[in-house]
Amino acid sequence: MKLYLILTSLLFVQLSWSQETSTNTSKKIWSLEDAITYALENNITVKDAALSKSMAEVDYEKAKSSRLPNLFGSASQNFSNGSTIDPITSNFVTDQINSTNVGINSSMTLFQGNQINNQIKQNKILFEQSVFEEEVEKNNIALSILEIYLQILYSKESISIAENNVAASEKEVLRAKARLDAGTIALSDYTEAQSQTATNKFNVIAAKNDYQQYIIQLKQLLELSPLEDIEIESIDENMDLINLELNKIDVYNNALSFMPEIKASALNIEASEKALDIAKGGFLPTLSLTGSIGSGYTSINDNTFSDQFDVNFNQKLGLSLSIPIFNRNQTKAAVQTANLNIERAEIQKQSTEKEIYKKVETAYQNAVSAQEQVIAAEASKTAAEQSYKLALKKYELGALSTTDLVISQNTFTNTQQNYLQSKYLNILYHQLLQFYQGNDIKL
Repeated sequence: MKLYLILTSLLFVQLSWSQETSTNTSKKIWSLEDAITYALENNITVKDAALSKSMAEVDYEKAKSSRLPNLFGSASQNFSNGSTIDPITSNFVTDQINSTNVGINSSMTLFQGNQINNQIKQNKILFEQSVFEEEVEKNNIALSILEIYLQILYSKESISIAENNVAASEKEVLRAKARLDAGTIALSDYTEAQSQTATNKFNVIAAKNDYQQYIIQLKQLLELSPLEDIEIESIDENMDLINLELNKIDVYNNALSFMPEIKASALNIEASEKALDIAKGGFLPTLSLTGSIGSGYTSINDNTFSDQFDVNFNQKLGLSLSIPIFNRNQTKAAVQTANLNIERAEIQKQSTEKEIYKKVETAYQNAVSAQEQVIAAEASKTAAEQSYKLALKKYELGALSTTDLVISQNTFTNTQQNYLQSKYLNILYHQLLQFYQGNDIKL
């Protein structure tokens, strides 16, 4: 019986290990470049922007087709009784009439205040604008991926720090228990060591929860299934720091030259100007060419159906001129609205330029600050680590209270967290400055 239980236990352990190994094997490890590339192809926000671009292209093709003539076919079959007008001969008769009419009609606008040409140009501009708007969404997704990616790395290292603190505090509990049994410390010192261990375990749970929350955000940006298990690739710890000699005005001017937001804003002004030309075209006359061919049959005529279609065959060709005289100030209002939209588009462009400058200025200042902070935080962490090691030795020798040891450990933990934060902020703002200079986002 014992042998059976042992074999069953071993089999269970082996199966569990095999399942865990299989799970770890299937887990995909994402680099930042992989995540950005995948998100740009699958993120629904990017897909929506691509659909908007496709719709703008369809509108552009539709506008170009407005130059072409239309063509409609018509056919009718009528039966009348009593006094009526013959639809073929136009004679007034009192009889039963069975008539058939068929025809083809076409019309083409020759001139419409140049509105057709201006509409085509406007739709072309709107299509080009949609291309840049798609690039804006792609950039936003790439920056969001970068931020979440670094948050995950930060959380992952925070878990390691918290777990190391638990391991250290558990050793402190054992030491405190030994000293309590020896009567060298009070019970309160022992319970404080236990309390610190519990706090550190809570911090591990919180750090793991933060990590999972950021993983969820990354999976949402990647449009992955909630059930898919992912892990991200670590980065090089020896990354270069920010070049403090970098001129933020140069970065800003460089950003203005290629950022899609700026180009989209400029095209918005052009599209608004074309809308003004279209509105002004409402003051001008419209000239159209019309034409039709047709034939018919009437039952009161003695000729056969085919003979009548030959005899009644007709062709029409004409010009139609429409001159606007007064349309209740609709065209005037459209022109005024178009002028206001131009002013609004110019203001929006200025606002976009201000927003770009704000982002560059913020990234630059934060980059400089983060670089200085990471240097200071590293020095503070090194000093706190040495102080904590010294406190441990004093505690082992009974020359330091549990309270003082806990304070030293918490100080060391805080300096580790500060260093982590400044390190990843430094990386983030370095990448942002690279991005605003037109360089690729990569770690």
